[in-house]
This record gives sequence, structure tokens and C-alpha cells, in this order.
Amino acid sequence: MTLKTALWGAAAAVAFVPMAYADGHEGERGRDGNVSIIYWQAPSIMNPYLSGGTKDLEAASLVIEPLARYDQDGNMVPWLVDEVPTVENGGVTEDLTQITWKLKEGLVWSDGTPLTSEDVKFSWEYCTAEGGGCAQSEKYNDVVSVETPDELTAIVKFGVAKPFPYGPFVGAQAPIIQKAQFAECLGPKAPECTDANFMPVGTGPFTVTDFKPNDVITLAANENYRDANKPAFATVTFKGGGDATAAGRAVLETGEFDYAWNLQLAPDVLANMAAAGKGSVVSAFGTLVERIEVNLTDPDPSLGDRRGTVDHPHPFMTDKAVRQALSMAIDRELLVEIGYGDAGRPTCNVLPAPAIYASSANDACLTQDIEGANKVLEDAGWVDTNGNGTRDKDGVELSILYQTSTNAVRQDFQALIKQWWSEIGVETELRNIDASVFFGGDPASPDTFQKNFADLEMFANNFDGTDPEAYMANWACDEAPRPETQWQGNNMMRFCSEDYEALIAEMAGTGDINERARIAKEMNDMLMQEYVIIPLVDRGRVSAHANSLGGVVLNTWDSELWNAADWYRTGN
Repeated sequence: MTLKTALWGAAAAVAFVPMAYADGHEGERGRDGNVSIIYWQAPSIMNPYLSGGTKDLEAASLVIEPLARYDQDGNMVPWLVDEVPTVENGGVTEDLTQITWKLKEGLVWSDGTPLTSEDVKFSWEYCTAEGGGCAQSEKYNDVVSVETPDELTAIVKFGVAKPFPYGPFVGAQAPIIQKAQFAECLGPKAPECTDANFMPVGTGPFTVTDFKPNDVITLAANENYRDANKPAFATVTFKGGGDATAAGRAVLETGEFDYAWNLQLAPDVLANMAAAGKGSVVSAFGTLVERIEVNLTDPDPSLGDRRGTVDHPHPFMTDKAVRQALSMAIDRELLVEIGYGDAGRPTCNVLPAPAIYASSANDACLTQDIEGANKVLEDAGWVDTNGNGTRDKDGVELSILYQTSTNAVRQDFQALIKQWWSEIGVETELRNIDASVFFGGDPASPDTFQKNFADLEMFANNFDGTDPEAYMANWACDEAPRPETQWQGNNMMRFCSEDYEALIAEMAGTGDINERARIAKEMNDMLMQEYVIIPLVDRGRVSAHANSLGGVVLNTWDSELWNAADWYRTGN
């Protein structure tokens, strides 16, 4: 298949009509009063370009929106445009170097000013500004310019042929922000624009009226929202903090809240809560993988401002044998059993879905092998010369700091994995950090997952939509968080490989779906077989909503709150 004919239906499935849900519940905007949402990982910012944390991306999605996004089945759907550009409709040039987006007519920001193509162009300029750090920079790979011939037209030009030109401005990770509000917030100034970062002007169904970082967000219906009958709710109380147990109870048992996100709870705990009958658990699989990411750099505080950078390689995590042994010692089946039940599957891949991209080359990790892990370390010269139970080599002991966010399931995982690692002569110190801080992206905090000031860390992540091109580009060399990027970036391992960079470039220019799958698998396998990422569980999304909350459609391919404009109060 040639590039000219290989746009493969614009991401396998593009719907050419705006989403609509005929629930029969029409009426005036704000008719249903308040809706209460609880995210036990509290949002720290409302600007997804300055945070890689899902909690922040999803909270912001109530306010700021992309040009197109993905529905609950992974189909790309127009959002601020009337149709998604393709080769077939003339929106993508035949050489695949240009995509033209046409905004809907009459769209306005929540402050009443027009949304124009200049805002679209500015969103790209903001994320790629010199001297700044953008958590979503991979979304704009290969963009060389955005032209605005008129107020409704934005032409994105790429430096190479892009068979999948839907990274920029598509999905919750790449929304449109208002140029007028953020114009003075480019580059190094971006984190300093507190008002804009906490209370962005948006096109979404709600606007922020009060923002307390890591605590509570208060929102009101956007009076300039494009659908006069939506949203049904006049206000939103968005509570953050606590833990998954309290969040689940608040919806399923006490009915205090209407929606609870990410109920990372043991299966029996969740079942007991649901038995109270006040709410419903919703779940679906997507691309969310619980994983351990190693740190290939030295996090020693004595290194000052350059700790955790490529200037200082890690004293033992740079040894592949160590990383391999750590992976081999883990019983993934048991982790799934105690942590997720039917909402989890053991995995050996960081890219588990869609099925065409799922590799089978790493399945050996599904079987725990303590004996084999010990042999790998011994063969690499790691032995216990001090008689203290911890292996060492050249005066360096295998003593590691293992960090994650505070959560009962994650602490159970830590305890089990620490025990397994002790059986191969690795000493482990456990650390857990409040999730609001860990996933917060504050460049001043030493405790963010971007900084990874530990030997390894555990968390889960996924990607928008069904095409993994931008996701797999997360591990490009220049995606490593560092002082120069204000510690933004998604390559927490500080992995850097010329071969991997070549695969990123090859995928960007490949149109055939089977070839894209081959390349994606090769990228996945390189990361897995270098053991820089240690995948644990292919996690289903698990959330809950009150029985009195209608219109909820769980979406694992975009923001979970993607259709909050369609939510309403039922008679239950």
C-alpha cells in the first residue's frame, strides 16, 4: 500500500457527524443543579500542557477541548470542527504533508470572544516554545508550521509525510487554549501564569469559578457553550484527595458523590461497596498499563541540580542484567489476583492494545523465575561478598529506592515485589507519595513522577485514541525530563537509543497499517527486552457513578469526562 492511499480511514474509524446522544432528557441549561465528582488523585493544574497526570488532563477536559477526539469505541469524532480531515474529503493532501482543519462557525470562548484559527496555531506555538517544557510535546512531532488563511481555517504542515496526521489538536492531551489568555505565558514563563493555568478560558461545557490545587475545583455551566440546552448541570463540585476506598464509598455506599474515578481497589472490596445499591461500577479495557520504570540516571541528592539527568548515569540500573532480574522475579498473575481480579490482566508489554499492536515476543515474563533471576545476577558478577543478604559488585550494593503513589493496591504490590526482590539479593526501600503531588508536574517539587528521584517508580499510563505513534514517541531521547524542560517530558527512564529514534521516524512516515503494527511491536519489544520498563498489569478502567446520574459513557480512549455535557439527573 502506498502512502498516498494509506490514511487507512483516518485512524481506522472516523465518524463524520458530531456525537449526539438522544437520551430524551432535554431542557434548559443548568436544570439539574449540581453534580459532584471525586478524583482521589486531586488535580494540581488545569493545563494539560504542563502536566502528564491523568487527573489533570481529565479535569481540564471539562473546560478546554480539542478539535477532534475519540469516542467510547476508539472512533475519531469531530468536536470543534464539522468533519475530520482525510485524503478522501480533501482535508489531507495526497502527499500527506498537510492537514487542513475547518472550525465550526460561531464558536466562542467562555468569555464570549470568538474561537479562531489563531488560537489553534497558538496552541502549537505554546507547546513548542523555546525554553519551555511541554508535557505533550510528542503530539506535535514533525510539525513545521501552522498557517491561518482565515479565521476558521488552520493548515498544519509537516516536515515529512504523515500517514497519521492526528497528533496535533486531537484528544484530551492536545487541546486548544486561548491565545489572548496565554500569550504572555510562552517558554519559561508558562508555569508562572497561575491564573491561566488554574482557570483557563475554554470552549467546554463548564468554566472554573474557584480552583484550590490538590483539593477542590468549583465549576459552573459555560453560558456560551455551543449547545443551548447543555450542560444539564449548573455547577460541578470536583473534589480531590483522599483515597480510592473513600472515593468508592462516597458514590456506591453513601451517595455523597455522583462520580468516582479510578477505583483502584481489590475486587472483593469493590463488590462489597456495589452491593449497597446506590451506584453502578463501570469498567472497560483500553491501553492502561501498570508498570515499573527504572531510572537510568543517578538520583543522588549530592549531585545537586543535575541529579537525575544523563550527566550522571545510574551506578547499577545501567546494567541490563539487574533490570532483567528484577523483572523475572515478579509474579504478575498474583499481582492481578490480589489487585484487580477481572479488571486486570498480566502483561509483558507497555503497548497491550489494540490487538494488532500487541506483541507476543515477551511472554516469558508471565512466569515468575526466581531461580533464573538469581542466575542472571550471578553470571553478571553480582554476588553477596559482605554476607548481609544483598548482592554487590565493585563496592556497589543492589540497594534500591522504589517509589509510587499512595494507594492500597500499589502498597500491596510494593510489599510483594520487595519480598520477591529480597529472594534474589536485592535490598528495597519503599516510598509512597501523595498522588496529587506525584502526578502533579510541579517543577519545584522533588516528588513528581517526571523527576523520578528514585531508582525506579511504579505508575500507570495510557494514550488517547487507538494509534500509538505519539505514545511510543514518549521514549525519544529529547523526551527525558530535565531542568532545561522544567522537568516536563514522558521519558522518565532517561532512555536514549539511536535505533529507537530511527523507529520513531520510520513509524511517522509509514502508512500501511500492518507495517505500522510491525514497527510499533518492534519499539515495544526494544523497551521490554532492554528491561527499562517492567510492565505488570494491563488494567481496565474502573469507575463508578450514582444510579441517579444519567448519560455516563465510559471512555478508555480519551478523557473519562469526555461527554460530561451529556450527563443529567435521572429520577432514580
